[in-house]
Amino acid sequence: MSYPKKLFVLFLVLFVLQVKAQKVGLVLSGGGAKGLAHIGTLKALEENNIPIDYITGTSMGGIVGAMYAAGYSPTQIEKIALSSDFQDWVGGKYKSDYSYYFQKNNANASILTAKLSIDQGLRLSFRPNIVNDIPLNFALLELFSQASAISKDNFDELFVPYRCMVSDVLSQKSITVSKGSLAEAVRATMTVPLVYRPIKLEDKYVFDGGLYNNFPADIMKNEFKPDFIIGANVSSKTFNEYPKDDDRLMNRFLVYMFLSKSDSTLVGENGIYIQPNLANFSVTNFTPVEELIKRGYDATMADMNNIKKAIARRVDPKELLTKRNKFNERKPDLMFSNVTVTGVNSQQKKYIERLFKSDNPTFNLADIRRGYYKLVADETFETVYPKISYQPETDSYNFEIVAQPKKSLKIDFGGNISSRPISNVYLGLQYNYLNKKAYTFGTNFYSGRFYESVQLSGRVDYPSGLPLFLGADVTYNHWNYYNTSQIFLENPHPTYIEQADRKIDIKLGMPLNRNARITLSTSFINNNDKYSPTNSFAIGDILDKTIYNGLRGSLVFEQNSLNRKQYPTRGHSFLLSVNYSTGKENYTPGNTYTGKADISQFPVFRKFREWGHIKLSDEHYFFHSNRYTLGYLVEGVISNQPLLANYYSTLLAAPAFYPLQDSRSLFLEKFRASSYLAGGLKNIFQLKKNLDLRVEGYLFLPYKAFEQSGQQDVRYAKAFSQWRYAGTAGLVYNTPVGPISFSYNLYNDPIKRSGVLLHLGYLIYNKRSIE
Repeated sequence: MSYPKKLFVLFLVLFVLQVKAQKVGLVLSGGGAKGLAHIGTLKALEENNIPIDYITGTSMGGIVGAMYAAGYSPTQIEKIALSSDFQDWVGGKYKSDYSYYFQKNNANASILTAKLSIDQGLRLSFRPNIVNDIPLNFALLELFSQASAISKDNFDELFVPYRCMVSDVLSQKSITVSKGSLAEAVRATMTVPLVYRPIKLEDKYVFDGGLYNNFPADIMKNEFKPDFIIGANVSSKTFNEYPKDDDRLMNRFLVYMFLSKSDSTLVGENGIYIQPNLANFSVTNFTPVEELIKRGYDATMADMNNIKKAIARRVDPKELLTKRNKFNERKPDLMFSNVTVTGVNSQQKKYIERLFKSDNPTFNLADIRRGYYKLVADETFETVYPKISYQPETDSYNFEIVAQPKKSLKIDFGGNISSRPISNVYLGLQYNYLNKKAYTFGTNFYSGRFYESVQLSGRVDYPSGLPLFLGADVTYNHWNYYNTSQIFLENPHPTYIEQADRKIDIKLGMPLNRNARITLSTSFINNNDKYSPTNSFAIGDILDKTIYNGLRGSLVFEQNSLNRKQYPTRGHSFLLSVNYSTGKENYTPGNTYTGKADISQFPVFRKFREWGHIKLSDEHYFFHSNRYTLGYLVEGVISNQPLLANYYSTLLAAPAFYPLQDSRSLFLEKFRASSYLAGGLKNIFQLKKNLDLRVEGYLFLPYKAFEQSGQQDVRYAKAFSQWRYAGTAGLVYNTPVGPISFSYNLYNDPIKRSGVLLHLGYLIYNKRSIE
């Protein structure tokens, strides 16, 4: 063979070897929700058989890159991103079978919460993070723990070698993570300040890697030294115009304040820089997943010819699939042999471990998830951070919980500001103490022109196999309907009613599945009602008075998964209660009825009363389509409650239907009956994020309506002979400090036919003694 031929053959062999050895690194930037475009980049590269030998990423780029490195295909990653679970993770929403049960208090008007640590000098603290990280933390463990197990926490041993960036804000340094728990590394790289709480990584509190290195092409070169770099950037700190409104400013706020600039020159001469057009997308809006992925795909395809020219090497799809399957087949099943607890004392540790108690020697993922959500639903804990580590000697996993008990004292502030005179302020105090059992003591106060209330409460939670709680409440409510109705031109005949009720309640409860609980309670009740039977009143007049003293026993089944405590758009609420009441009615007439100045001459009416009462209420938002939601509310009561001494005393003691948001602040005569059927539809149109148009309509059908006979007597109307309607149409804007609502409300009731209501905050009150 001649020398030129030998030289040509040698050159050809070297060229083939160079092509075969050509290594490609993929760099994925941070950029919040815009980072979902990286999924499109992965799809385009795999479809064109472009090799991906190394990955470095930051923030959302770190998440997408980690999923690919953990053995997920671009199609699988896309499917996860398009799922409703993903939206729950990034939005801090989660569904727990125990969340409603463990709620220490009933819904209240709280808006803001502050916490005090009594054992640390009464230091005041507000929760710094915006998004609840409870569902995200557990989801990351599910996604990445198995890949960590087979790589032995070495990121070079993943399906694709991987690095991500985190930031130590105290030393102001960028840190490259190359080993340890992959789930924790991903959680750390996406910890945007003020949005997610920081976590500890190798004894350092770290935040989003994009603070100091948002485009880690330099780390790619230093760590892996690839022959070619493909860099995908979804973030830019360059702006062409100053934001002119608050929405655009807030959308860009996180980018300009927290993320470092992405330098396109870092990919070098042997590199391609991909920049999808994402100018009209927000870093905080994770909703348009499909469109973001498409933008990333289109941008990568636009550069595909240049990529193919620069990278001669190709990956056979079948070989890639075989390699990925072999990697994933090695992943140990998520079976757990142990649950460990840190961050608490020995007695608190026993409390937590009992929540995971099982008769079986091992736990599966469902067992661990159930115990975790039991724990995070318990208000006793400030922080619950989960970890998973693989134990090769037992071929199983250890589930570790890093828990931090709540600050000893919680202070809630709230109430509502309304265009009607029903505004009030709310203050709640709660003290928590955790030992072998969890103790909670609380009090709350409402103060306003229409409504005043004080409640004291105490509760003990027993972490047995089937958790139990024992609680007691002492409640005082005072309602003054005259104060809220006398200034309205639309109501020339105001209601002269003043109610005060007192209740001491002792209850025992336990959880059931699907956000449900069952509660057995016994109560002592004292009701004091004052009213004018003629709806006329002058200074010096003495109102009629009915006092009821009695006992009430109740068995209540409750289920609640509503996404908001007022104006919900998702979820289901169900209540079934069986009650028995017994007591004595005492009626003293006033001078408005007797016409006598000296009412002491008129005999007091006293009579023993007893009755049973069954109530069913079902609220469900069952249909969702794009920006429209349809829900319903149905309610029914069956009771043999007798007619009391007169018309108004009977009305005041009767069950009431409260269809609209302001119904509890009105005394609606025609929406009360001892037995009734009621229900209606809720139409919700989402106009913008957090802004809804609600149109609701209801019907109320009493079995036997109450009728006034003469001045004071009461009788039943013919069965099912009367029905009433109510409706509302209005806008609701859900803010971080409660809803703002502007509505027109219509009632088929002579006391309050129609009116406009504007309010900020929650129209929520402590429960009445007869509820």
